[in-house]
Amino acid sequence: GRLLVVAGQEQRLLRQEADGSLVDHVDLSGLPGNLNEIVVDGRGTIYVNGGNDFYPDEGVAPGFIAAITSDGVVRQVADELAFPNGMAVTEDNSTLIIAESFAGKLTAFDISDDGSLENRRTFAEVMADGICMDADGAVWTPSWYENGPCCLRVADGGEVLDRIPLGQAGFACALGGPDGRTLAMLS
Repeated sequence: GRLLVVAGQEQRLLRQEADGSLVDHVDLSGLPGNLNEIVVDGRGTIYVNGGNDFYPDEGVAPGFIAAITSDGVVRQVADELAFPNGMAVTEDNSTLIIAESFAGKLTAFDISDDGSLENRRTFAEVMADGICMDADGAVWTPSWYENGPCCLRVADGGEVLDRIPLGQAGFACALGGPDGRTLAMLS
């Protein structure tokens, strides 16, 4: 029930206490590369990604995902990701979806009972960054599509269900509001 924050350059996962102070939640210093995004599933497993490199060698994808259990065990559960960005977990906690920005796709993994990620597959081939998932299981993401920057709503398999044009490039989106259907964008 507390806010968690990734301090990527410092390789830290911080937790906000009731008094507003930030304290280290768990030691992540053993993970490779810079940390970037975070998502928590309904079982309490925390997933962080990192390894983002703007200039990787040809054919190299240094990104990874690590899982952190409620008792503080940290382990890498996926690798070889091409610039990992936003992540979302399906409502039933069965699937984690991650944006691989340099690969131009959303990648899905099945989540096992112990938090491991299995059955890696393409959810959609689309430029993606910070993502969120709606109640119907579609992913919203800032993207470039046809006539320029936009926010896309994409179904498993890649069908574009909705497109909202943007005046400039977007980096992340979130759904909220009283009915969970208000889309907010960071650009």
